[in-house]
Amino acid sequence: MLRIALKMLLGDRAKYVGLIFGITFTSFLVTFAASYFAGIMTRGYAPIAENSTVDVWVMDPAVTSVEQTTNMSLQALARVRSVAGVQSAVPLMFATADVRFPDGRYQPFQVIGVDDATLIGMPSIQNDVMPSLLRVPDAVVVDAGGTSGKLETSFQISDQSPHGKLDFDAPTRELAKGDELLINDHSVRILGQSQGLPRFPPRPLLYMTFSNATRILPPERRRLTFVLATAASGVAPEDLAIRIELATGLRARTSADFKSDTVHWFLVNSEDVGDIAAMLTLAMSVGFGVTGVMLYMFTNENLRNYAVLSAMGATPRLLLTMVFAQAGLCGLLGTGLGLGLCAIIGQLAIMAGYPFRMMWFTPLLGALTVVLVSLVAAALSVRPVLKLEPSLVFAGR
Repeated sequence: MLRIALKMLLGDRAKYVGLIFGITFTSFLVTFAASYFAGIMTRGYAPIAENSTVDVWVMDPAVTSVEQTTNMSLQALARVRSVAGVQSAVPLMFATADVRFPDGRYQPFQVIGVDDATLIGMPSIQNDVMPSLLRVPDAVVVDAGGTSGKLETSFQISDQSPHGKLDFDAPTRELAKGDELLINDHSVRILGQSQGLPRFPPRPLLYMTFSNATRILPPERRRLTFVLATAASGVAPEDLAIRIELATGLRARTSADFKSDTVHWFLVNSEDVGDIAAMLTLAMSVGFGVTGVMLYMFTNENLRNYAVLSAMGATPRLLLTMVFAQAGLCGLLGTGLGLGLCAIIGQLAIMAGYPFRMMWFTPLLGALTVVLVSLVAAALSVRPVLKLEPSLVFAGR
């Protein structure tokens, strides 16, 4: 009987293709939306992921994510270092500055000040440049931070005069080693570009040592954004976080917990979450609409065939199995096609710089959505089959 059900399905090519299209679109859109969401979240906590050796992040009690921060006094660093179980604690500064390029253009940057001694917080630099060179006064490292075209300066030296008229149509190139930037009337020299993780929201980054940042940026009473603590041998990061909170009154979170906090912050505050929810709603609507209607029409047009099978002794349970087998075949093929299409377009999105990341749960979410859509469509379609009276069908009623 299952073979007959599949032959019935394949015999009506138009509705079969329509069913496959509806389920493929649902599988693709749900998986793509989930992968896009995963990409946003992983880029959102990129500063935490870059510092994988850090056990505990210490911050102002009001800070709940790595995206929205406020600074603390430098005394917090000494207080954290005095807590039992802390092997090391280093400062990390986040600030914002307008940076003047060699050709006179300017660009807002997120300035990241890392510890002078350990350089914790500094990603590797392209072209095998030694990170220790960052300790040289006025040395900086730039990073695109997930942006495109934000590190461009005029190509010709003659076009790089901040005192003359700027030619915004002049050919440009990326900032390179040896270029000079102007920050708060301080001249700094670029060592190179780092290989840091892209950020969300995208922003160009400027790395320098904590002491250089303190000297170059406008003076502030509070400069310390985070204290990055490492647990001593035998001390669990969770226990160390509790100790630091009790001893200092500051907020202390393990790296894993701080990632979760940042994800929750984006869920509550990011407008992109609403866009993804709208995309999922569209996918579900198309899935239920197209798949449900097409399967219902197919089943209704084949009532005579089901009536013949019922008259020959097929039980309602067997007819129910046939309808669900048809929905199952469409669901299986549509899921595979949708996931494959998502993988292809996802690679194109990554090449274009979009925050796309297909994690283990994204194909699973797409498959579960297809199962739900297929079950609902089959349940709607099977109703006329279960109420079928062969005598009425043959009488043309």
